[in-house]
Amino acid sequence: MYRITIDRDACDGVFACLVRDDRFVEDSEGLAAIETDDQTAIEATFDDDRRDDAEQAAAACPLDAIHVESVEEDAGAVDAPTSDTEEVQP
Repeated sequence: MYRITIDRDACDGVFACLVRDDRFVEDSEGLAAIETDDQTAIEATFDDDRRDDAEQAAAACPLDAIHVESVEEDAGAVDAPTSDTEEVQP
């Protein structure tokens, strides 16, 4: 299980990530977002075999705005994704 987070302070519209992982999209405000279940978010947790795609997208980001990290399954990681209007707290 892993979490993908987009740092909106660092991301300013350079979307090298979009071609590496199709879960990354441009949202209605023109910023990068993660598409999850017909909505967009700046943080989402996945339990699939696509972590390599996410890590390639993070590596392609020239602004280091995408972070991919492992999460514990029982640590509450399967919450609803943070919407693109909420701030992610460190």
